Amino acid sequence: RGTKISVDVMDNEESRNLAFGMAGATLMREKVAPEADAFTFATLAALENISKATGTVENATQFLDALLTAWSKMDEDEVPEEGRILYATPTLLNGVMALDTTKSREILNCFSVKRKVPQSRFYTAIDLLSGKTGEEAGHYKKNATAKDINFMIIHKTAVMKYDKHVAHDIIPASMNADADADILKYRKYGLVDVYKNKCAGIFMCTKAK
Repeated sequence: RGTKISVDVMDNEESRNLAFGMAGATLMREKVAPEADAFTFATLAALENISKATGTVENATQFLDALLTAWSKMDEDEVPEEGRILYATPTLLNGVMALDTTKSREILNCFSVKRKVPQSRFYTAIDLLSGKTGEEAGHYKKNATAKDINFMIIHKTAVMKYDKHVAHDIIPASMNADADADILKYRKYGLVDVYKNKCAGIFMCTKAK
C-alpha cells in the first residue's frame, strides 16, 4: 500500500520547515496507522478456525459477561493466560473502567495489555481503495458485508505480523513537475497471519449486524 502528501513550498518555508514535518506526522496518524489497524483486524477476523461469538454488547455489564465467556473459552482451549491482549472499542472499555468495581478491575487485570480501537478501524472486512478513478481519496472503507467488532482477544504468540518492506521518499519542489510543492511518498508491504496450531489464541466478538 502506498500514499503521498504534498506541501506548498512557500507554506513550508514560512513555517521554517515545520509544515512539512507536521504534514508527515498527520499522514502517519490519520492515514497510515488507521489503515494498518483496520487491515490487521479484518485479516484476522476472516480466519476460519479462530474462536468467534456474536451478540449484543451494549453496556459494561454485558461486556464483562462476554469477556468472562471468552476468557473461559480460551482457558478450555489451553491458551496460556499470560500474554493475552484485549482490543475493544473505546465505548466498551471506558464503560468497564468507569464501573470501578472489584469485579471489573479483576477482569481487566487478567489481560497483560488493554488497547482501545476506534470502531472506524474495527470491522470484520474492509475494502482497500485503489486511489484510481472513483477511489482517488485512497485509504479504506467498511465492506458492505462486514460486521462491527465489539472486542478481540489475541494471545501474542498466535499472530505473525511484521513489515516486509517500508519505503518513504521525499521529492523536493525543485523536482516536482506538477506543482511548487514538496512531496512525501510512503509505501508499506507486510504480513499478517496466524500460526495454524494457535488459532485458539484469537477470540473475536462481533455485533449481530
